[in-house]
Amino acid sequence: MGSDGDSADGVAIQAAAVGKVYGSKKSQVEALRGVSIEVAEGERVALLGKSGSGKSTLLNLLGGLDRPSSGGLRVDGRDLGQLSGRELARFRSKSVGMIFQSFNLIASRSAVENVTLPMVFTGRPPRERRAAAQATLESVGLGSRLHHRPDQMSGGERQRVAVARALVNRPRIILADEPTGNLDSQTARQVMALILDHVRESGVTLVLVTHDEELAASCTDRVVRLVDGRIADESQRL
Repeated sequence: MGSDGDSADGVAIQAAAVGKVYGSKKSQVEALRGVSIEVAEGERVALLGKSGSGKSTLLNLLGGLDRPSSGGLRVDGRDLGQLSGRELARFRSKSVGMIFQSFNLIASRSAVENVTLPMVFTGRPPRERRAAAQATLESVGLGSRLHHRPDQMSGGERQRVAVARALVNRPRIILADEPTGNLDSQTARQVMALILDHVRESGVTLVLVTHDEELAASCTDRVVRLVDGRIADESQRL
């Protein structure tokens, strides 16, 4: 992979013996223990495991929200361990789109304002950013909710805003952490269909964190199981 942010050899994600330790020496918690994984460009991978298995920690590292304690991590051609805080912010806005179970929307901002936020580091002028946010919200079926705040929307609508926010910069990698965990089954299917349609149409890479075996098997090319911070098993769909 190149140092300019372009992936080489068709590899989107490369983690080598990545470890993550939280806490002090007296009360350390090893969230990840030597995890090595490679994800190809355009591949759809599920990280499957119980609560505390390390799957969300790994996703946060891939998204540049946290730094590994040990090992090497390259995402979209960038060595994340070598990036400054500002460079990581730019990486997050350009290379990855993150979708969270709890939506993570700003309560005081409208839908269009929430979706505009990731474009701050892109250098696009305000009018262009707002137009892109509006178009993306319309593409996920929220053209009539542009100026509604999160507390004026249903859970499904809020997650659609979160999906639009993740997609608005057209990132090459989508990182989704239990994106349907707070939704009823019908709404969950609709939201997951939105994400998968975009992944298929755009050819982007998807890493999906879930504890749902059926969802993992039906939506991805490969399932990686984590147990106690380690990769326990991998299975490829035929």
